[in-house]
Amino acid sequence: MIPPAGESRLQPDPDPWCYRVQAGVDEVGIGPLAGPVVAAAVVLDVNCPIQGLTDSKKITMAKRQALAAEIRAAALCWGVGWADEHEVDRLNILRASHVAMQRAVAQLDVRPAVVFVDGNKVPRLSQPCVAVVKGDLRMPPISAASILAKVARDEHMMELDTQYPGYGFAQHMGYPTRQHFQALRTLGVTPVHRRSFAPVREACER
Repeated sequence: MIPPAGESRLQPDPDPWCYRVQAGVDEVGIGPLAGPVVAAAVVLDVNCPIQGLTDSKKITMAKRQALAAEIRAAALCWGVGWADEHEVDRLNILRASHVAMQRAVAQLDVRPAVVFVDGNKVPRLSQPCVAVVKGDLRMPPISAASILAKVARDEHMMELDTQYPGYGFAQHMGYPTRQHFQALRTLGVTPVHRRSFAPVREACER
């Protein structure tokens, strides 16, 4: 059984960098109508700072890909966790995103003393968690996680674009755009669409 969403079990310190080993966690894919929700967890090496870390949505795809390669090479450890569209439908999107986060943290080779999570809710983990609103702009480990998750999900959606031509997955990454709505009307629903989301459910009914 998937545990319910956790509560922050550690009050944020005025200087969060006081923790020697810390992980940043972020997810990508809350809003799309298709595809998985993807989370990443990163423990950065304080002796190998990475320049240019920020919210993945603030930089170009080429810059994200370059930074992702640098993060994977320079971080002490990192992990990427997935929850597919069927889990999203079965659990709901919030719980599925927390499952993805749990899977990402479980891949870390170094056990962090604390996990900083972007947003205002945290998954249930064995480590203390701190929710950080706009953390992908404020904390480098969360920024790094945001970038890894975004690159991983975008690459997956581009693969789905070749499997399901005509939907435009490589352009909108599954998000609700005019192009995507038109494809749902003319082509119907694919196996990778989230049937619990209203536009997809309505397309199924049609």
